[in-house]
Amino acid sequence: MVQGYMASVMPWGAGWRFFSWHPFLMTTGFVGMMGSAAVTKKLGGYTNTKRHGMLASMGILMASGGLYVIFVNKRSFDKPHLTSYHSHAGILTMAGSFTVMVIGGIFLHPDLGFDNKNKFIRLFHKWFSRMVILLGWISCYMGLMQLTSSHIVLILYSLPLLLLIPATLI
Repeated sequence: MVQGYMASVMPWGAGWRFFSWHPFLMTTGFVGMMGSAAVTKKLGGYTNTKRHGMLASMGILMASGGLYVIFVNKRSFDKPHLTSYHSHAGILTMAGSFTVMVIGGIFLHPDLGFDNKNKFIRLFHKWFSRMVILLGWISCYMGLMQLTSSHIVLILYSLPLLLLIPATLI
């Protein structure tokens, strides 16, 4: 939440505005919710598997809200879409997130999954999800780089991400 808010009010002094929802929802969704979902799944067990799915799905919903905000914001200022590496990484991350969610929900759900014991699907879901989360984190950082050139802000934002990699992505 702190990282999401920090990114939301960049550049310093800009204050909270409609655009602020974009970095807030994207950071909270990809870092907070999806990162927590990955750690929760590592705890193992039926209940944690269901919590993992709920947290990850909530992260995707939050990120979808962030995508909506930037879409509306660009349209209201008559700016073109998908013009930066950040936007390309973001769209790729969103597509990957939905893919992971559909695979997890249809095939791996502990109660309703069609093939929840399939080791190949589980392994694919696990590693593809980790790559999507990492790409989401990179995309969030790239977006912040477009909002500020302050090395202190960039370090304060990226340090927790770097510290979370072993617990979340490995």
